[in-house]
Amino acid sequence: MVGPKVTRRRGVSMIEILIVSGMIAVLASVLLPSLASARVSAKAMVCKSNLAQVARANLYYADENDSTYCAGAEAMRPTRARRWGINLTRWYGTRPNRHAPFVPEGGPLTPYLGGDGRIRQCPAFPAEEIARESHGFETAAGGYGYNNAFIGRQVHREASGEYTVLSDAGGARTHSVKKPTSTVMFADTAFAGSALLEYSFVEPRYHPENPRFRADPSIHFRHGGQANIAWVDGHVDAHRMTFTESSGFYAVPAKHYAIGWFGESDDNRLFDLE
Repeated sequence: MVGPKVTRRRGVSMIEILIVSGMIAVLASVLLPSLASARVSAKAMVCKSNLAQVARANLYYADENDSTYCAGAEAMRPTRARRWGINLTRWYGTRPNRHAPFVPEGGPLTPYLGGDGRIRQCPAFPAEEIARESHGFETAAGGYGYNNAFIGRQVHREASGEYTVLSDAGGARTHSVKKPTSTVMFADTAFAGSALLEYSFVEPRYHPENPRFRADPSIHFRHGGQANIAWVDGHVDAHRMTFTESSGFYAVPAKHYAIGWFGESDDNRLFDLE
């Protein structure tokens, strides 16, 4: 009598396990950089959309306000009556006092942003972590900065090349910007103290009131070495850093945080009205 057929199960050898593990490791090493690059690209695309929305909001603002862009920081400058300006309104929001964080309510661009009127946060900017470190300094700007030096206030160019500030209660007139396709309106920004800080202005290479002195950079090249730039005509593109420098104001070198400027010319031609 023939007994039942016995089927022997073949076990997996250690060599086979090692081969499969090696194949998985190779695939991971190939795919992970691609996935990381895809995440960087996706965040950069969302950021471009955010910046385009902010730029459009300022264009809509100008359409409804006598062809004048919004003020970047109304009443921030000191006056004869005050050592420091009131400094309660920025382009993106307001605050009840100088020690409180900014909120969107009451900001000049708030009515033009739709929904809750908030600046959409750049997904590559760790805003919550930074807010904890900076105690809310410059929060609500979304990680973006405005060309306040030239577009966010009204200035006049003197024969010497220096600019005089006429008023910070309103921005530049649209017709005063001679090259809207190549004049910065907004950009990815940050500032470096003892840690990275949110900062709501994009600084030119030199102070307009005193062009012999360099400003501290604030353009933040956080998208795989690139920064998104929104121009006065409303289009948005990306650029790589070409130059950086730190004054004594920075606690660490600006380069450490990928903060600097783009463009080949060491002047204000990408920021000013000419």
